[in-house]
Amino acid sequence: MTASLCDTLVGTPRPSLVVDLAGPDDVAAYRALRRSAFCDELGLFARSDADDHDDDAVVLVARLHGRVVGGVRLFEVGPGWWQGGRLVVSPAARTSGAGRALVEAACAQAEARGALRFEATVLPQNAALFSRLGWEVLRRVAVAGAPHVLVRWPVGRVQRLVDATKSPLGDLLRGLRPGGDGWVGDDCAPVAGSDVVASVDAILPAMVEHDPEWAGWCGVLVGANDLAAVGAAPRGVLDALAAPTAAHAARVLAGLRAASEAFSLPVLGGHTQLGVAPALSVTALGTAAAPVRGAGRAGQQVSLTADLGGSWRPGYPGRQWDSSSRRTAQEIAAMTSVAARGRPAAAKDVSMAGVLGTLGMLAEASGCSAELDVAALPVPAGATLGDWATCFPGFALLTADEPGRSLPPAGPAVTAACARLVPGAGVRLVWPDGEVTEVLAGPVTGLGEA
Repeated sequence: MTASLCDTLVGTPRPSLVVDLAGPDDVAAYRALRRSAFCDELGLFARSDADDHDDDAVVLVARLHGRVVGGVRLFEVGPGWWQGGRLVVSPAARTSGAGRALVEAACAQAEARGALRFEATVLPQNAALFSRLGWEVLRRVAVAGAPHVLVRWPVGRVQRLVDATKSPLGDLLRGLRPGGDGWVGDDCAPVAGSDVVASVDAILPAMVEHDPEWAGWCGVLVGANDLAAVGAAPRGVLDALAAPTAAHAARVLAGLRAASEAFSLPVLGGHTQLGVAPALSVTALGTAAAPVRGAGRAGQQVSLTADLGGSWRPGYPGRQWDSSSRRTAQEIAAMTSVAARGRPAAAKDVSMAGVLGTLGMLAEASGCSAELDVAALPVPAGATLGDWATCFPGFALLTADEPGRSLPPAGPAVTAACARLVPGAGVRLVWPDGEVTEVLAGPVTGLGEA
């Protein structure tokens, strides 16, 4: 078969276009393309377009058949705030799709590095490309004395997280109103006619299978956090455990036993079944004469109390922060009793929806929206803003109260007023330069006001 006939039947093969992180030789080729485009072709700079950001920028390059034909850089302006720029494609490759591929790769790279805000300054003739790719065109700015356009990528990390973990709840639980009026949407709810409060949590089956000791620990940890949010005294837990073998069950129970002692939550009973797929759920019981509710009102300030010690749990980088397994029982008691001692107007423990998703749940239960001051949010030294704001943080509580009212000390945990409940819906971030970005457009669970 001749080449021309083959092309007619199956189409001409597309050029081999690859975008990846630049090596030292790639950076030199990328900078040569920049000089050619921005100095020689466009005349934006006299001799060089290099600046201080080149020293710490992340560079992506596009290759056609192994040759660098384009590139883009991105750098962190501040925690969670990234900027892209110096997008360039050689004249011979401008119809290859390299520009689009570089922009899309830069968005993915920024989110992977913890960005919750990603912007770029582009030439006016390129603004239409960015708009077609989903970027928001903000306003005209000047770069090197020449007109540019500021554009912003709508980082969807928080929205994707709540869509996967919380958004289906409204439809699934319609008509049940779990917890009753005043408690809808809370993890922990009072038992009518008593001072008993109860919660139940299921641990991810994959964790039970692959990290059984940690699964057992987390079964108690999340229940203790639920009790802490309503200001309850811990009384005990019940566990329902399924495991393929007795040896596997023993590993889960070893973690559960250790956490039971650390959190002062004795195992009151439960059920164990062997020879089946691994699974674990834990019911936590406590007592509280006047439980703290999970709903506030517009006008209240929101504080985060969190244990910033520790590190990412091995196997769960960027997703699960572990500090509690390194704390003493006395330190844990000081943290988990802070709502009982401080009596805030409202509290929620930070769940799988992360700090921002849980803030959205607090706002939804309160019938309003929330704004978070990025610069005021406590973040561990070993975490990016994007990871910390969307992970399971071990121990963390969001509390709402009147402005100026503070919580008592919480042992090794830190507390900072970092957000406020305001009229509206959803969650917005307020950045150090005064810009406001939206991370959640509306309610998180669909369960409505508490």
